[in-house]
Amino acid sequence: MSLGTMNHLGITLSDLKRNEEKFYAPVLGFLGYEKVEDMDEMTLWFSAAHGCSINLWQAKTKAKQPHDRYAPGFHHFAFNADSREEIDRLHALLKKIGATVLDAPAEYSYVPGYYAVFFADPDGLKYELAHIPPGAIG
Repeated sequence: MSLGTMNHLGITLSDLKRNEEKFYAPVLGFLGYEKVEDMDEMTLWFSAAHGCSINLWQAKTKAKQPHDRYAPGFHHFAFNADSREEIDRLHALLKKIGATVLDAPAEYSYVPGYYAVFFADPDGLKYELAHIPPGAIG
């Protein structure tokens, strides 16, 4: 592995089994992750292609307030896409599973050709799938 690459991401959910079935299983499967561990309080999704895992945890307590991405803490997490078509395909999947689409696929002015879709899990955690054309940065 290379210095600075992501090893794993741990996400705590209000209802692990429900959120995984409704949202994370279809989305992570689309992104190339496979469930490799399934325990009562945690499931582990791994991508050999990415060398990274995503660990989903069952919350031990109920949240006192809804997630606020503008308070200190997690704002959003962005995954890479190889093409705009992959983003459009994920958008179709998100609509099919009834996920919250925050911003439909569009080109954004962050860098030339930046194309992304923004969406949220059942707990309101924000995610993005982004395509940045080769050579657009640097």
